[in-house]
Amino acid sequence: MERKEYSAGAVKMSFWFVEFRKMVQLLHDGKNMDEVKALAQRENIFAAPTALRSNQIFNTVAGRIKSLKQSFIPVFLSSDLATQKLFALIAAMAYDTLFFDFVYEVIREKMIVGNNELRDSDVRIFFKDKQQQNEKVAGWTDATLVRLGRCYKTMLYEAGVIDKAKTARRILKPIFDPELSRWLEQNNMAIYEKALTGVR
Repeated sequence: MERKEYSAGAVKMSFWFVEFRKMVQLLHDGKNMDEVKALAQRENIFAAPTALRSNQIFNTVAGRIKSLKQSFIPVFLSSDLATQKLFALIAAMAYDTLFFDFVYEVIREKMIVGNNELRDSDVRIFFKDKQQQNEKVAGWTDATLVRLGRCYKTMLYEAGVIDKAKTARRILKPIFDPELSRWLEQNNMAIYEKALTGVR
C-alpha cells in the first residue's frame, strides 16, 4: 500500500457514502472525473449547502475512488449495502494513511486481544504516540486531535464497524463478502481486510 504523509484534513470530511456511491455509478455510466466535477458544480448533485462544500466533497470522494483500482467499480455495484460501505471505508483508509494506521493499530489490535470496546482514551493514546513519532502530528492542537478522533469514530460507525454508544463503543467485526476479499487479494490490498477483522 502507498504510504502518504499524515494529514489532519479529515477534520473537514465525512464518510460521504451516498456521494461515493453516486460518483461510482456516474463513472460506471461512462462519465469521467472532470464531467462529474462539472455536474457537481452545475447541478449540485451532492446536495451540498455551499459551492465550497460541494468542491470539498468532490475532491475527497474522487481522491478516495482513485485510491482503488478502477476494477472495483463492477464489484462494488453488484454488492449489497454492507459490502458497499466496507468498500467506501477501505477507500477512505487508502486515501488517508493516518486513518488507516488508526484502524490497523487500534481497532485491529483490540480485536486480536479479544477486547471489543473502543474508548476515548484509546483515541487519545493513539494520537499521543503519533505525536512522539511524527513532527507534523506533534504540531497539531488538542482541538484538532479531538475533531480527528470524532471523525474517525463517525466513519467507523457509518460503515458499521462500531456502535453508537456514548462512552465505550462496541467494535462490530465486519463480515467480508468473498467477492470483496477476492478483489482485495488480487489488488494487493488484503491488509485492509486484516485491519478490519483483527487478523495478524
